[in-house]
Amino acid sequence: MQSGIDTMIFDLDGTLLNTLTDLTNSVNYALEKYQLPTYCEDEVCQMVGNGVTRLMERAIPGGRSFEKFDDCLRDFKKHYEIHKKDFTKPFPGILDFLKEAKESGFQLAVVSNKFDLAVKGLCRDFFAPYITTAIGESPKVAPKPAPDTVYKAMEELHSSQKQCIYIGDSDVDIVTAKNAGIPCISVSWGFRSRQFLKLHGAAAIADNVEELKRLIYSSSSTSNSSSSSP
Repeated sequence: MQSGIDTMIFDLDGTLLNTLTDLTNSVNYALEKYQLPTYCEDEVCQMVGNGVTRLMERAIPGGRSFEKFDDCLRDFKKHYEIHKKDFTKPFPGILDFLKEAKESGFQLAVVSNKFDLAVKGLCRDFFAPYITTAIGESPKVAPKPAPDTVYKAMEELHSSQKQCIYIGDSDVDIVTAKNAGIPCISVSWGFRSRQFLKLHGAAAIADNVEELKRLIYSSSSTSNSSSSSP
């Protein structure tokens, strides 16, 4: 590992884990319970990224004006907590990448707009011992694109902005990294296309894990060179 950047902060859904099938199933379970129209995975894919409350606002006709919105949201959360690992799995190459990064001395964290209990549970089940800092949506921390979850991860890892790089798959992640004052690498294998990411200001895009590794090490080398300049 090059000196300089030694901390990777990841988004979860669409970056490390393919959660789309389980999210879709839980959304549709809750909608069906209230005789509301359901969605295919491609449709749900366009709704995710801003947390489960916003997801259900987009999924339920009328959003929060639906008289049983809170009940529907609660049913989604209950179903998802039970079924969040039915079909969810890491994207190809992710586990080997995290293992290699950890063994190389990188600190690893996850920040997500998914509710905190699910984030911590998924990271524990899929990514222990590589990722031990996992921060999700809670009343105590403002959600992305506010930088608060990133700052909290930095605090837990005793890291600083100049040591961190952010990896995510959406426009929300691009803005989050900018707000936190750290560089961002976008990945195109998640819930948003390469074209979408470019249109929303992505500075660097990885199409696979090997490209992600190259971009991270390149950023680390650049950070090291910059810090050594007079």
